[in-house]
Amino acid sequence: MAFLVLFSTSAFAVSMHYCGSTLVDYSFAQKAKSCGMGMDMMQPQKEIAATCTIQKKGCCTNKKIVKQQDDIKNNTQLQLHQQVFVASLIYTYIQLFETNETQTVPHQNYSPPLLVYDLLVLDETFLI
Repeated sequence: MAFLVLFSTSAFAVSMHYCGSTLVDYSFAQKAKSCGMGMDMMQPQKEIAATCTIQKKGCCTNKKIVKQQDDIKNNTQLQLHQQVFVASLIYTYIQLFETNETQTVPHQNYSPPLLVYDLLVLDETFLI
């Protein structure tokens, strides 16, 4: 439950660099490192005039996944059935960790039965 609240109220970003369809690098804190191939390659064409250039689109792509922080509504007024539920939950949870300091012996006031015959000797069964 605490993880759910922490995850829902935090913001994070994941930066990923793909070369083709292969994930090359990812980073949680900063921009992902490139694989060395440029995103857009500029190649001048020598046959046509020097002012004309051809752009070739690279195979690399950058993706960024951002999860923004959501605001928690501050609803402090609980209805009666919610108050009863919270109170009973806290009471039962606390009771899980309490220990009994006195041990009760249920057969303390009873004496053992009288032995008329020693059955172990009669049956000749002895512990070795």
